[in-house]
Amino acid sequence: MINNTSYKPLSTWLLVGIVMVFVQVIIGGITRLTDSGLSITEWKIVEGTLPPLNQSEWNETFINYKIHAKKQYESLHPNMDLTEFKVIYFWEYFHRLWARTMLIVFVIGFFFFLLTRKISKKLFGQLMLVIALASLEGLYGWLMVSSGLNEDSRTWVSAYKLIIHLMIASLLFSYLCWTFFSYTNNEKPRVIVPKLVKQIAWSILPILLIQILFGGLMAGMRAGVVLPYFPIWLHLDKLSLGLQQPFVLNAANLLNYEPSVYIKVLVQLVHRTTALILVLQVFTLYYLFHKVSLTPSLKKGSLLLVILIMVQFLLGVLTVIGSSTKTPVFLGVVHQVTALIFLASLIFVLFKINISPSAKR
Repeated sequence: MINNTSYKPLSTWLLVGIVMVFVQVIIGGITRLTDSGLSITEWKIVEGTLPPLNQSEWNETFINYKIHAKKQYESLHPNMDLTEFKVIYFWEYFHRLWARTMLIVFVIGFFFFLLTRKISKKLFGQLMLVIALASLEGLYGWLMVSSGLNEDSRTWVSAYKLIIHLMIASLLFSYLCWTFFSYTNNEKPRVIVPKLVKQIAWSILPILLIQILFGGLMAGMRAGVVLPYFPIWLHLDKLSLGLQQPFVLNAANLLNYEPSVYIKVLVQLVHRTTALILVLQVFTLYYLFHKVSLTPSLKKGSLLLVILIMVQFLLGVLTVIGSSTKTPVFLGVVHQVTALIFLASLIFVLFKINISPSAKR
């Protein structure tokens, strides 16, 4: 579990990969919150590298948006001019361009280190999984976008496809972090972590992933606008009104969620409840950690988790309160940034306790 022969250029390349995935998820969040995802109506891997280069090409691209994203155009941007269209086009284009850049950086680095025999069998297997997740993410990204095109009943891309796209990205980011920590680890496991403490620590990860999923649903369904209040128990009349809306829980209504207040209220309630569970879990872990003799890195990691979960909770409150008409882009993006930093910090803590011996108590 200890790597005393890590190669600095390779570890730097892995770190660059983590940062690039991090940035890509953030760009994706901005793309979603600015309603930019449907602005490019085709998937051209090579030709699509260049944006429209003249007025004629821009006009054609704008016309394609009006046709293929008709519902969104007529509902949200009926008076949009070409200059305004270029703004939403930029974010989707940047999102795709960054994905292409990641591909180039990863492929060149992978084959260079492979040919120079710097990649061990263990790391090779880990990188194969990274490649599989990255490939799946790119493919599913287009499937997600295409779900919002030529669909008269949908104003945005499907929120369900969006959260699958987000979950693949979160798993890719998490596993790349784990791979980096594994490759660069040179700290001997000097402490014994009780088995119960390990179990509590690992229980945070699935709850966090569920929270990220419902955060994606919050954004994808624009669920924040139905209850932009905190604390919710001071507005029980509005909550009960939302839950009293006519709604039959079947596949058709779940898929056609845009007109439903009921499902958006449920999504928001789950997201808020999961946030409280995470706060409780993190503070419990912090308390238990400080009953054990920890390494300096684990002490710092556990403290960072506490700080981040409180910042994240506060950002969530501010984002909900600011969602009276739509999700505020700046707060929504910062909320997502903090979630990713929290996820990376949790992976670090889990890796460190994973390499530590267990005690049956």
